Amino acid sequence: EVHLVESGGGLVQPGGSLRLSCAASRFTFSTTAMSWIRQAPGKGLEWVSSINSGGGDTTYADSVKGRFTISRDNAKNTLYLQMNSLKSEDTAVYYCAPGGELEVVATMSDLLPYWGQGTQVTVST
Repeated sequence: EVHLVESGGGLVQPGGSLRLSCAASRFTFSTTAMSWIRQAPGKGLEWVSSINSGGGDTTYADSVKGRFTISRDNAKNTLYLQMNSLKSEDTAVYYCAPGGELEVVATMSDLLPYWGQGTQVTVST
């Protein structure tokens, strides 16, 4: 069973930045595509970004493109999400997930309980 621990969330003012981290274990991180998803208050799960196993191929939701950057360090089994120019609508619990965009979108509703606890990001004055 995968083990994922997200961190780095917090309260930030609009326009600010945060860097999220996801420590992964109990699976072969270096050969697994990874994704970030989020859930805003009262809303469903939203795919945010994905990265392939080698880190050279990334994709983003239109809502975050140009503001967020996904990256990974396979030597440290860690996934990152650099979030800049944050907006109030970015307020959500952020989760990391094993798999690329299509796989994660197809399974996130069922598998979320088996992933990490998420990290809360609140963008507010």
